[in-house]
Amino acid sequence: MGKINLAEGIKLKSILNRRIQELNEELQRSAFALVEKGKKPETGRRPMAEIEQELERVRKDSRSLDGLVYRANIDHEVEFEGSKLPIVEAIEFATQLRAQASAYKSFSQAQKEEIQFGYSEGTVVYRIALFDPEDYRKKAEEAERRAHKLSNAVNAKNYTVILDFDDSAYY
Repeated sequence: MGKINLAEGIKLKSILNRRIQELNEELQRSAFALVEKGKKPETGRRPMAEIEQELERVRKDSRSLDGLVYRANIDHEVEFEGSKLPIVEAIEFATQLRAQASAYKSFSQAQKEEIQFGYSEGTVVYRIALFDPEDYRKKAEEAERRAHKLSNAVNAKNYTVILDFDDSAYY
């Protein structure tokens, strides 16, 4: 059996998903033909049974590869800030850090104080930030830096983890 690294497996998952979609579309196109009454349909297309057979093989490979990728993401760890995290947890943590950075960026763009129009008749109303926007700019940069560092660790690990999967049918 062939071997690929986890990074190749992740890329191959998207290739297999696209191939499944293509085969489903081909199956739909091969299912029907428009012909004049009394004439025979053209048989230039692949038979549906052949397409279904290939589709089942690709689906099986996709399921198998999914299991290998999921297992690798649970069983293998990356080191980050003095801790070891399973790859799956590291991926989620990086996603959370990016979301945190986005929220912090939003706060960093706020005005410390601004007049609010249309809230009250004859009374001036201010919107006051209860935080320092500059502090949140720095927090956003730090969260982004940590997310990038963690993502890089995950990507590097993906090239070292080996999966038992034969990809020769797809390249």
